[in-house]
Amino acid sequence: MIAVGDKAPEFDLPAAGGGRVSAALLRGRRYALYFYPKADTSGCTVQAQGVQENLAALEKAGITVIGVSPDPVKKLDAFAKKFGLTFPLASDADQSLAQAYDAWVEKSMYGRKYMGMERSTFLVSADGTVEAIWRKVKPAEHAALLLKAA
Repeated sequence: MIAVGDKAPEFDLPAAGGGRVSAALLRGRRYALYFYPKADTSGCTVQAQGVQENLAALEKAGITVIGVSPDPVKKLDAFAKKFGLTFPLASDADQSLAQAYDAWVEKSMYGRKYMGMERSTFLVSADGTVEAIWRKVKPAEHAALLLKAA
């Protein structure tokens, strides 16, 4: 299980808008990876809008925010456009990054067990170590947690 103080896992993922996000491009900067289950669902929309509304303050505090979901890039493009999201949304289609951060977990709904993305956030320091971890984040509280940590 990844813990505060651990070296953050390396990654290089495709992102909405045709770009890429990677640990190498973020080296030397603080960043927050937030994992969410599915673009354009009610909870994920509330969470993303909270980040967008607080993006200037987060950037001023020196935190780059990246949303990560298992959705394909095409769906992330539509989500970003629909809600005017200007921060990077990365596609972890094979869940490799989520697995590295222990965010790909067994879930249960109506008695059925399945694997899915745990709504969780990881703050990584400029030196590449995990600075803070929030698991089972409530969508409406997410941006406030990041701002407080900043």
